[in-house]
Parts: sequence; structure tokens; C-alpha cells
Amino acid sequence: MRSRFSAFAADDAAYLLRTWHASTRPAELELDASILWQRLEILDVQGGPFDDAARVRFAAHYRSRPGTPAEERVRGVQREDSGFLREGGRWFYVDGVADRD
Repeated sequence: MRSRFSAFAADDAAYLLRTWHASTRPAELELDASILWQRLEILDVQGGPFDDAARVRFAAHYRSRPGTPAEERVRGVQREDSGFLREGGRWFYVDGVADRD
């Protein structure tokens, strides 16, 4: 989970696709370059290092990148419950359900 957040923060779509499970991975991924991901909070984890499946509940804090016009600036938190599967010793993102505020 933390490495995927870091990939969002670094605009590394290739890494995100490589760590996305083949059963749900999109053909391509376009990241929003106007968003600056700032901080990740892990709120809950179900599953552990010896399991083959896990769920991670998190809050990812973001804001507009510097230089964004004032009328387009945003700041917020994305809360999500994400599912992961381990295959061949590697964890893959499967799906996520975002909280609706």
C-alpha cells in the first residue's frame, strides 16, 4: 500500500500498473498531474504477512500542486478500503471502495 501511495506521489503510472492484479488492471492509467499527494494514513489492516489476501483501509491526503490558479485549487482526503492479493510472494492491488462523504 505504501509503495503504491509513493507511486501516486511520484506520478509513476507504470509502477501502479505493475502492482495492479491482472484480473482488474486497466489497459492504461492516466494520473491527475494537478494533484500533489502529501500524506498516507493507514487506518486498518485485515490480513498479515502470512496471508494471501488482505484489506487496507487508508486516508490519502492531497492538495493542488503549487502554481494552480486560485479558482482551481483543491485540498482533501481520499478514504478507501482496498483489497490486495499475494501471488508469487508479491502483493497486488485488486480493488477499492472509496468512502462517500
